[in-house]
Amino acid sequence: MTDPRIYDIAIIGGGMAGLTAAIYAARANKSVILFERKVYGGQILTSMKVSNYPGEPGISGYELMKSVYEQAKKYDVVFVDENVISIKDVAVKELETEDETFYARTIIIATGTKDRELDIPGEKEFLGHGLSYCATCDGAFHMDKPVAVVGGGNTALYDALYLSDIASKVYLIHRRDEFRGDAHLVEKLREKKNVEFVMESHPNKFLGDKKISGIEVINTAGKKRTLDVDGVFVAIGRVPATEQFKDIVKLDKDGYIVAGEDCHTSAEGIFVAGDCRTKTLRQLVTASSDGAMAATEAVHYLK
Repeated sequence: MTDPRIYDIAIIGGGMAGLTAAIYAARANKSVILFERKVYGGQILTSMKVSNYPGEPGISGYELMKSVYEQAKKYDVVFVDENVISIKDVAVKELETEDETFYARTIIIATGTKDRELDIPGEKEFLGHGLSYCATCDGAFHMDKPVAVVGGGNTALYDALYLSDIASKVYLIHRRDEFRGDAHLVEKLREKKNVEFVMESHPNKFLGDKKISGIEVINTAGKKRTLDVDGVFVAIGRVPATEQFKDIVKLDKDGYIVAGEDCHTSAEGIFVAGDCRTKTLRQLVTASSDGAMAATEAVHYLK
């Protein structure tokens, strides 16, 4: 049975920001509950090499976040493997999951961002059946088979480079006539004989029965083309995972929670940390900083 007590601080999200907040809050002798439905560590888990986190040059995202998670587990933090679907901002705040209601005096939202979807026919049905948003996670399933990457930024370019060493053919689909990513990555891709640029084109629909067998694209002239592929990797950016909080805290036009460096939201006793906050730089180090600040401010609020 879940502990029925009222927690001092409830943290929603188990990435770098959430785990750092948990460590700081627990060290301040506050009762802490942390919610994470998927996997602890956040999106950096899929990074094969992290080169810009101070003191850990070249460490993998998995290794780094495993260490942070293990550090948080050493404290008296209650971990709940569920998603918070709604919050009631009352005297004692209520956090509802699909199965239970939890109570806390303060909340830290650290839900980060999620993959931007294409919103075309077949996307929901083929997710996990040939469609993926993570090349390093699922690329090996398409060894020596043709694949497509959708996107024009650095993530898409890195994905295409990674897949070019695994797949027999890589189609790189981009809606513009030039890429937004770094020029040196584009040049590396041009040198790859098994990479084909499909420019000024956008996906129209996925093809297949129980698994993807192709993707239909349309160019700016309206001409359709079918690419026979075994898998499709979408890398068109990320959006904040904040929909369930839109009636509780103020969001900007892009869906990010409005807050300054002190991590205070528009709601009393509710704080925000990490990539879902309005900010100019979204990196591991700023997520960690936000987590520390949000926890510290929550502790001050409780006093």
